[in-house]
Amino acid sequence: MADEKTNRGAFLIQQHYCDANAAPIYGRMCGALAAGLTRDSALGARILDWPGEPTRDALPLRLFGGFHALVLSGADAGLAAVYAGAVTGEAEICAILERVLAEQEAALLPWLDGPPQTNEPGRSGALKLGLIALARQHGPKIELLEIGSSAGLNLLIDRYRFDLGGTWSGPAGAAVTITPEWKGPPAPAVPVEIVSVRGCDVNPLDATDPAVAARLAAFVWPETPERLARVRAAIDMLRERGVDLVQADAADWIEARLAEPQAEGVTRVLMHSVVWQYLPEPVAERIRVAMKAAGAAATAARPLGWVMMEPDRALGHQVIRARSWPGDGAWTTVGTSHAHGTWIDTSGTTGDAAPGVDLPEAARVSV
Repeated sequence: MADEKTNRGAFLIQQHYCDANAAPIYGRMCGALAAGLTRDSALGARILDWPGEPTRDALPLRLFGGFHALVLSGADAGLAAVYAGAVTGEAEICAILERVLAEQEAALLPWLDGPPQTNEPGRSGALKLGLIALARQHGPKIELLEIGSSAGLNLLIDRYRFDLGGTWSGPAGAAVTITPEWKGPPAPAVPVEIVSVRGCDVNPLDATDPAVAARLAAFVWPETPERLARVRAAIDMLRERGVDLVQADAADWIEARLAEPQAEGVTRVLMHSVVWQYLPEPVAERIRVAMKAAGAAATAARPLGWVMMEPDRALGHQVIRARSWPGDGAWTTVGTSHAHGTWIDTSGTTGDAAPGVDLPEAARVSV
């Protein structure tokens, strides 16, 4: 069970993460709340008394999604000034946030009830790099299974166009082109043919619903208006043609998918991004066990792969890893990435990460 010190510390950890990912507005807000948040409002008390592990629960980003929703709706001019970067002093920022917490309790409380569903299409660039690594080893055809799909924007990975360090992939003329800043060798020029894409989420969102689209927009960080434009373009793609996204427990769904017949010459791949920290440990362990068992049965004709983009919160960036069977199934790091795919680094360094931060043991995540 967390305590007030740990809950304040979650804002300092998030501040480090924001500073490492060029997000000064959220970084300043985190620092202000870590130092100055009080129990003068019901929301302030709920945050300081948060019962779970606040970093794994992404507590700061839950709250900031609610703040951003108020800004996007035009509900508070003072808060909008903070989000515009016009207010930079810690004490002044904290005073504005404390006032909003008290005045907008009804609007903000629901944002604390569930994790942020930051369904960011830019992450598909990092995931595509992992898929290329598997295609290089096992051949181009891939059957893709994503857990934690949220609104399914990364299930559009077969319809996006990518520039991965000068290596182009995906259909020409796509409505969304993802071009991360690149450091290191370009992605290998290996063909990838995604023959099917399916996903699940414990609470899938219908992004074509205007209210859901507004929620997704609220989880876009204020420093990156280009992300907001990309999310909206991806939602338009969903309106044009949907994706295969179902409501399911991740372990139940993966166990069922792994039990299905697999086509010869097609690599079956589990994929996820910024999901693992939200899985209850029994669910995560069932997935590990199921993948290990399926990997033991994999053959050269029917390979199994696993691609992930998950955070190393101690360093402040994402690690892109891939593993496959037959073979030893060892994880291989193919690159690091900005949290939203803004940059990808294949040089073998730590990218643009800031110096490390000490994490509470309960906040550490191991896939």
